[in-house]
Amino acid sequence: MKTLVTGSTSGLGANAVRSLAASEQAVRATGRDRRAGEALREEGIEFVPLDLASAATDDIDRLLDGIDIVWHCAALSSPWGRYDDFHRANVTATARLAERAAQRGVKRFVHISTPSLYFDYRHRTAIPETFRPARYVNHYANTKAQAEASIRTIAQCYPGTTFAMLRPRGIFGPHDRVLLPRILRVLRERAGRLPLPRGGVARFDLTYVENVVHAMQLATSRDDLPSGEAFNITNGEPATLRDILAKLFEPLGIAYRIVGLPYRVLDTVAAAMQAYAEVSGVEPTLTRYSVGALNYDMTLDIDKARRMLGYRPIVPLSEGVDTTVRWIRSHGHHYGI
Repeated sequence: MKTLVTGSTSGLGANAVRSLAASEQAVRATGRDRRAGEALREEGIEFVPLDLASAATDDIDRLLDGIDIVWHCAALSSPWGRYDDFHRANVTATARLAERAAQRGVKRFVHISTPSLYFDYRHRTAIPETFRPARYVNHYANTKAQAEASIRTIAQCYPGTTFAMLRPRGIFGPHDRVLLPRILRVLRERAGRLPLPRGGVARFDLTYVENVVHAMQLATSRDDLPSGEAFNITNGEPATLRDILAKLFEPLGIAYRIVGLPYRVLDTVAAAMQAYAEVSGVEPTLTRYSVGALNYDMTLDIDKARRMLGYRPIVPLSEGVDTTVRWIRSHGHHYGI
């Protein structure tokens, strides 16, 4: 069985590809970053450079040639940007890849979605997969919800392919290009000061990347899995950003100081930054969503994944943090450390 991993040049996809290769499973990797792709090739992994958002049908067919399983990790993941860009990358590209995969007889299609589609500027705990806000908080959440809807429609049309959707919360670990880089960017711009609403005591779920890969493997191999189901995935160990940063940064000797600021102040600043970004075209350091995500408690219910996938986190949070620290020590140049 050969697996195609999209978005394989960063974050979750990079870890997924290496996990499959390490277990000697046939894998084809694809992504936009040619330099990171060359690193995969040097490790003996097949890599096909491709931007799915602009790929032609023939490109997708070549990508799927000989493929039995798809792990779709690619997405435009950002709290800010143009709606058309998000729609093209997250909705159009996903629907085209999923439908073509089903038409070509792919057995299992695992799509990585997001719990961002739950967020509504309120404290929420043990959120089930069925929850939806009155409106989606940004283009990313909106288009990822649309992508899920597209997959459910395709699943009904092609019963020969089993589709599964995973919503991992706060992925961290080696090859991270989202969570840690954005925090370090703020520290550099603010001379080591990190402004956080409530001083960083909001409780939220994190998921060590190896646990997400484990969930993907379960979603691939679980017999009699109903097609089109979505599953929350976390470590099941809610934490605060204040505690996680201490465990990450102090062993690395990264100087930082949390500055507790009122949420309303930070929200006003973020709104102003977003307004300026609309003119300048440069991503703002703060967005209303990123500030809100740091202010409101948000944890997920993972009971459905436990029952239907047999999911149990295989790496505890503390072990994941320690492994991440060791990886950053060896690869700190990627983050300017």
